[in-house]
Amino acid sequence: QVQLVESGGGLVQPGGSLRLSCAASGSIFSIYAMDWYRQAPGKQREWVAGFTGDGLTNYVDSVKGRFTISRDIAKNTVYLQMNSLKPEDTAVYYCYAQGEEITRNVFNAWGQGTLVTVSS
Repeated sequence: QVQLVESGGGLVQPGGSLRLSCAASGSIFSIYAMDWYRQAPGKQREWVAGFTGDGLTNYVDSVKGRFTISRDIAKNTVYLQMNSLKPEDTAVYYCYAQGEEITRNVFNAWGQGTLVTVSS
């Protein structure tokens, strides 16, 4: 089994910053992708940021220039640095990972989510 554990959410004022972390653990052989999603109250979950196959970063338009995704491959960890936060960024942020377990079975795993609230 593969587990994802997120951390770093909280309450922040508009214009502030937060850094989210997501660590994957368990019977991991390799990870193909680790992305961030979010779900705002009353809305569907949306993809926020991830890496292309070439290792380049990619973002939803609404966060470009404000959010930065990074990763530590050796630690199976992905980060999301969020700057210039806006009230509309308020959501539960989820980490997603896809890869292979030691058994070579493909896994798709979600974290439990971490709440980010942007409010004055």
